[in-house]
Amino acid sequence: MSNDLPATLTAWRRHLHANPGLTLHEGETAAFVVARLREMGVADIQEKVGGHGVVATLRRGGGNRSVGLRGDMDALPIQEQNEDLPWKSGNPGVMHACGHDGHTTALLGAARMLLDDPAWTGTVRLVFQPAEEGGGGARSMIADGLFQRFPMERIFGWHNWPGLPAGTVAVHDRAVMAAGARFEIVFDGHAGHAALPHLTRDPMVAAGHAIVAIQSIVARNLDPLAGGVVSVTVVEGGEAQNQITARVTLKGTARWLRDEDQAIIEAGLARIADGVAATFGVTAAFSFRAGVGVTANTVAERDLAAAAASAVTECRRDLAPAMTGEDFAWFLREVPGAFVWIGNGPADGGRELHHPRYDFNDEILPTAARYLAEVAKRALAGA
Repeated sequence: MSNDLPATLTAWRRHLHANPGLTLHEGETAAFVVARLREMGVADIQEKVGGHGVVATLRRGGGNRSVGLRGDMDALPIQEQNEDLPWKSGNPGVMHACGHDGHTTALLGAARMLLDDPAWTGTVRLVFQPAEEGGGGARSMIADGLFQRFPMERIFGWHNWPGLPAGTVAVHDRAVMAAGARFEIVFDGHAGHAALPHLTRDPMVAAGHAIVAIQSIVARNLDPLAGGVVSVTVVEGGEAQNQITARVTLKGTARWLRDEDQAIIEAGLARIADGVAATFGVTAAFSFRAGVGVTANTVAERDLAAAAASAVTECRRDLAPAMTGEDFAWFLREVPGAFVWIGNGPADGGRELHHPRYDFNDEILPTAARYLAEVAKRALAGA
């Protein structure tokens, strides 16, 4: 790594933090990425892949191997509270509260390192992904022919991880992050005076019982050694304190770490909705919208990632997966790959992901860039 690169990466990352692009609105970020790549001399750059996605290709020598490296670009609809930061968000209500500014920058750094390193041959695809935060960016890129237009044998990605020592890489054996879904249950009853409940059919009582019953799905249906969670996060209903309302809506999220548990959770929610509705004489309408699948490493790529990480920094293999979700899971359904965490340092004082006082730790940018470059070189070498 050249002596000037760490300072350059820090400047780029802080520029992106100050100019965040919300999910599906990453045009300025994509333009920044393209400008930096062109300054490096990268000629093969394709824009607007699956939205604001950018795919740049590095080729060298006669090697016939190919590998993909991914960095996500979008920010979150969160009002930043880091008023003391000179590089705080200049876009009201939008901030990089998940570190995608650092992920994008590290991938640019890996590009610079690979261009400066003659010790590899083959093809590297640099995948700058939009709309990771619930916008379906990975699926949009896939639908736009990502793996047909830019063939790659393997793909690697990463996420910064607050609470893990800065620069430490964590490699999971299989599941890294959970699959997820959003659900909704609408209970319809018969409205009336709160003092005359016998003349009504109360959906509020049904909703209350459903909230309690839903907590049994994981506890009494999933294998106790398997991870899962079902949370009711929104309750909507009622207009007046002396009226029994006609409708109550429950909304929430479900997460699981094994593909087979999706059907168990979905069936449990449907069963509770119908059963509670029948018990209290109301009706229930249930919907379940699955999002990303389980982010699960493939065996050979997991081991390759661990070897690359160990060559660069400390590598840990003992961390449990998280119940958060990651759009990278869709890429792993198309080609083998691995997704790792790189420690962002302490998570106290609001430095956890999606917190309005979060900020990416610039000190880990060189490590992240080195890891990406190293894992690409090892993949191209046929490791």
